[in-house]
Amino acid sequence: MDNQQRIIAHFDLDTFFVSVERLNDPSLAGKPLIVGGRERGVVAACSYETRKFGVHSAMPMKTALKLCPQAIVLGGSRSEYSKYSRCVTSIIAARAPVYERASIDEFYLDLTGMQKYFQPYQWVIDLRKEITEKTKLPISFGLASNKMVAKMATDEAKPNGYLYVPFGREKEFLSPLRINKIPGVGDQTFKALSELGVTKIRELAEYPITQIEKRFGKYGIELHRKANGIHEGEVIPYHESKSISTESTFEENKTDLHFLMKELVRMVEKIAHELRSQDKVTGCIAIKIRYPDFETTTRQLSIPFTCYDDELIANAKELFHKLYRKGQPVRLLGARLSELTDQAIQSNLFQDLEKKSGMYKAIDELKERFGKNMITKGGGI
Repeated sequence: MDNQQRIIAHFDLDTFFVSVERLNDPSLAGKPLIVGGRERGVVAACSYETRKFGVHSAMPMKTALKLCPQAIVLGGSRSEYSKYSRCVTSIIAARAPVYERASIDEFYLDLTGMQKYFQPYQWVIDLRKEITEKTKLPISFGLASNKMVAKMATDEAKPNGYLYVPFGREKEFLSPLRINKIPGVGDQTFKALSELGVTKIRELAEYPITQIEKRFGKYGIELHRKANGIHEGEVIPYHESKSISTESTFEENKTDLHFLMKELVRMVEKIAHELRSQDKVTGCIAIKIRYPDFETTTRQLSIPFTCYDDELIANAKELFHKLYRKGQPVRLLGARLSELTDQAIQSNLFQDLEKKSGMYKAIDELKERFGKNMITKGGGI
């Protein structure tokens, strides 16, 4: 990496799921909202009106409703969240030289070198304005010399604001903040640092590094660097071509539809398992069919972000039937998952999906233990 001064922007859609629900139902504006599973469910997202009562993401729903009994609970709409996420992604992709989609509602942009042609701060302000005008969604951003400071600037700019931390002023920005504002510093680390009399980032930055290392090992050195505004994480370019796929070329051309369906189910289960093992979700599925004359046809479908076999199999079968020439022998069958993104915990916490997550986790553990082909859906046996 060269010594050119980096310019990193971090965008975060404010209370994304809540904002989408309010777009689709304006009567919810200003009301305390919780998105997530009911009864034994978990809070996937909550409005600022409920946060005042201490409600936060990943909190058990029962606890949240005790804190804020007047809250309106919504099951969530993954297809709508996926649609708006894609819309924001397309706007950013059309303008940003390099961007990373960190999750369904969070993006990093590397604008290094842009200062030769544009004023980066104004450019990012204009991009935020375009996103807001086209989607009507609130979005905050932070602009800084590295990913960590940019993200922390975004957090300080919320709700629906923006903040620029010029190069050289990172420590000045970080200094008064509490140490648990540093990404990755959880309750246990905060407690351990508090026992050392360290609660503010300034105190951590000034604390003798040898003592921090003695207490926390290598993680202590990393914490000390972060407190001093030093972070070298790269913006990982997002490519739509990133995918997981599998295909089968048959020794004999196949016309048996029952066989082809079983093979399709088997392949989708295989790539879905691989998807979950990478902690990712997919937003697009494609099916490929090759006939004996080597003519190859492919069809794809944009879907709500998911990693679950049953949802992907249903979509795969739908695509197959739209693509397949009835009665024609098949030489090759393939399946591909693309538009992959990290598995945002919130996107899998709606309605009864917690149960589904548990079921697939158990299935995956058994597959890892006894082999990937030992457990399969009825249609894939």
